[in-house]
Amino acid sequence: MIDEEFIKGLLAKHSFLSERESIDCLTLESPSGELISFLEYLKTEESFDMLVDLTAIDHGEGEDNRFSTVIHLYSLLHHGYIRIHASCNDNNEPSMPSVSSIYPSANWHERETYDMFGIKFTEHPNLKRILMWDDYPYFPLRKEFPLAGIDTPLPAADVAEVTDASVEPAPMMGGPFVSSANGMVSDSEPRAKDESWTEKNEKPL
Repeated sequence: MIDEEFIKGLLAKHSFLSERESIDCLTLESPSGELISFLEYLKTEESFDMLVDLTAIDHGEGEDNRFSTVIHLYSLLHHGYIRIHASCNDNNEPSMPSVSSIYPSANWHERETYDMFGIKFTEHPNLKRILMWDDYPYFPLRKEFPLAGIDTPLPAADVAEVTDASVEPAPMMGGPFVSSANGMVSDSEPRAKDESWTEKNEKPL
C-alpha cells in the first residue's frame, strides 16, 4: 500500500528525491543522473513492475529546465501508481537515459517522445522516429510548433512528382481537439497564437 509510511521510507532512503504536489498519485522528482538506479530499485525492491506510460513536457522557452520526462509505473503488489518527473539538463540538446533496459515496454514510448519532443534517450537500442519520417525537420509537440502545422516537402520524390503535394498546414478554427483560449494563456502556448485563418482570411505570419 502506498501510504505515508511508504512515502517517508522512500524519501529517507533516496535523499535525492523530492515530492511534488499531486491530486491523484504519488509524484516524485528525480535528477536524471539518478533515474536509472532509482527505477531499478522500484522494480526489484518495491515491485513496481509495470511501466504504464512515458512521455515528456515542454515547459516553454525561457524556462531553466525546459524539458522533462514523465514516467508512470504501476505496482501489482501495492495496487497503486507512482509518477516520476526527471528534467533534461540541456535545453538545446535535451537528453535522458533510456529506461528500456529496465522496462522493455519503454522502447516505443521513448521513440515517440523523441519524435515529438526531440529528447534523445541515450543507450536506446533503436532510437528512430516512429510517427514522422526520418528527415522530418520539426518536433510537433514542442511549444514553438504551431497548431496549424508547417509547410513541409513530402519525403518521397515519386509521390511528390505525381501528386505535386506537400505537407500543408491547416487552419485551426477551435475544432474538437483545440481548447478555448479564454482566460489566462501563456504566450508560449501554441493555442495563444492566431491561427484562425481560412480561405477568406489571410494566413497570419
